[in-house]
Amino acid sequence: MLPLINKPNLTQNQISPNKVRQILFLILILFLAIVIFKELYFMIASLLGAITLYIITSKWMNVLCTRFRLKRWACALLIILFSLLVFVLPMIWVGSISYHKIKPFVQNPEILKTALTKINLYLQNSLHLTILNESNVDKITNQALPFVQNTIGGTLNVALILVVMYITFYFFLINSVEIERWVQKHIPLKKSNSNLAIAEFKRLVFSNAVGIPLVAIIQGITGLIGYLIFGVDGAILLGILTAVFSVIPMIGAMLVWGPLALYLLAQNQPNHALGVALWGFFLIGSIDNIARFLLQKKIGDVHPLITIFGVIIGINLFGFVGLIFGPILVSMFILIVKIYTDEFGIAITDKVLEEKAIIE
Repeated sequence: MLPLINKPNLTQNQISPNKVRQILFLILILFLAIVIFKELYFMIASLLGAITLYIITSKWMNVLCTRFRLKRWACALLIILFSLLVFVLPMIWVGSISYHKIKPFVQNPEILKTALTKINLYLQNSLHLTILNESNVDKITNQALPFVQNTIGGTLNVALILVVMYITFYFFLINSVEIERWVQKHIPLKKSNSNLAIAEFKRLVFSNAVGIPLVAIIQGITGLIGYLIFGVDGAILLGILTAVFSVIPMIGAMLVWGPLALYLLAQNQPNHALGVALWGFFLIGSIDNIARFLLQKKIGDVHPLITIFGVIIGINLFGFVGLIFGPILVSMFILIVKIYTDEFGIAITDKVLEEKAIIE
């Protein structure tokens, strides 16, 4: 008898039709997502703003609807009006002042160069330092002004961003129950990771959209008081810049009051310079730690590098509002990687161990 020859099992090498359909659907979804993202890219800030406002105010919406038994559309309009008065109008006022104050520096870079040159002359004559020589001044100007232009340029589309943001925010509030059910149902994760993702995302939003701006405002007001006490010209603008730069951990506010103190020295105002330096070092620097301690529950454990990289990315993407949305994006990316590792890492490890055991 001829020996039996084992025929290869062709079905083991074939791809399941369900897998093929799944891959085709994923390709279609990815293609449509890319098209939609490309066409609505300029509206990402509006969507992020609407999501942020919704997470911050969703509890208020529930209270108004359940305790006061108001119609959902009425509750939504009340919350929108409140958010306009508390969040948007102050931001527009700050942005308007900053735009008009900074615009001359953008249009005429020589103003900034002149100030840096005076600081350089003082450092050369007093401390024999040539840190701000002509080449370094040009580098600072060439790097700082585009950053400022991106920030200001992003504010020019604020009206359109706000309109789309509040339209989206309104429908989020009206359909909040359906949206939350849809999100919980369609997140492609196991339930534990799904709950973790939602809870962590809310914490990140509160941390970046509430805690960090509050600390920045407190530092900005502290800086403004000091600048007014010591008679510094442009105290309001410097206070705003102190608040904005304080978003950068550890050295943020120092980037404002440090050069200011040197400039006052170069202007032969040693008493004012010393006052600004001491005020900045002891009060502006200390208020950061105090405010973060008091707001620890809202701020959470956000690594300084996340904030630094997030601010840079956010400014380049969204302009001024990127100070808030940039860190949120970076934090979301890290959260997604963490959840992916937990969701699929164990399964992959188990599979590798099983294959290794079979081979052995």
